[in-house]
Amino acid sequence: MNLPGMDIDALEKFLRDSGVPVRGDLRVELISGGRSNLTFTAADDVSTWVVRRPPVAGLTPSAHDMAREFTVTDALQDSAVPVARTVAFDERGTALGAPMTVVEYVDGRVIRDQDDLAALTDEQVAASATELVDVLARLHAVDPAAVGLGTFGRPAGFVERQVNLWASQWDRVKTRELADVAVLHAALAEAVPSTSAASIVHGDFRIDNTILDAADPGRVRAVVDWEMSTLGDPLTDVALMCVYRSPIFDLVLGSSAAWTSDRMPTADALAQSYAAASGRDLGDWGFYLALANFKLGVIGEGITHRALRGSGAGAAAERAAEATPEFMAAGLRALEGHRK
Repeated sequence: MNLPGMDIDALEKFLRDSGVPVRGDLRVELISGGRSNLTFTAADDVSTWVVRRPPVAGLTPSAHDMAREFTVTDALQDSAVPVARTVAFDERGTALGAPMTVVEYVDGRVIRDQDDLAALTDEQVAASATELVDVLARLHAVDPAAVGLGTFGRPAGFVERQVNLWASQWDRVKTRELADVAVLHAALAEAVPSTSAASIVHGDFRIDNTILDAADPGRVRAVVDWEMSTLGDPLTDVALMCVYRSPIFDLVLGSSAAWTSDRMPTADALAQSYAAASGRDLGDWGFYLALANFKLGVIGEGITHRALRGSGAGAAAERAAEATPEFMAAGLRALEGHRK
């Protein structure tokens, strides 16, 4: 079987060299690819693991940071945040030619699109949303220093750097000129909060980046996809989770996402649930919503930028930038409400 990015013999040798017993033949299957990290299941006669590595082409190191993912997952092993049990990390990429993480397989249900969501009752959908918000609040309550993540990021000035980062990214990926981008960037730069909290942030939190219990979807068994995690302002996590609820996010993903379904709580309801679960004040909320919209608009533009330059991502990727003006306009509306 040809699995791009995978060498089964090299993986088996790496596991054995790492002290992981392999009993019987190692069987490997690809379970997720595309623009995201490549994700495989590897199983012997006794155990099953999940192996993740960056894509074989089009690498963007900050978006496929395996060291970051493994470090934070390993640190959260005994915390109130459910994560997969870590097994081994090939930081130098000696086995597969790129850094690789290995964690225990978590059996459960992944709700990616609205077809997956259709299998849940309304009560299960509501329970899963409540649990997701609670898990995010628990993540933000973890003391980074207490779990060995005190130097995991630079929380001071985090929000201002985010504003500048996404403006710079726009300059790299824009496929046309959009006046609202410069207007929103300038408005965000002027509205950066003078103070902000600091916590571990996931950076990409929504239902499809978790594994739910198969029998009880109101229980998260593991939070996954930590490659964007850092130390920063927790409200950036919350606002992004809420803006992901926008139906235009489907254009960015190229599918009808479960998280954009009108069966899910509204963005306002999610934000208020988080405030109640975390005890945090949602001060400057309009700014955080505007920043999240700015980020997603740039991401959509970037997907189309790469597609037009031959990434092979298909027609859906070429349409992702159609969402960009909508996100920029939503960001400006959020900031206008912030000023009132």
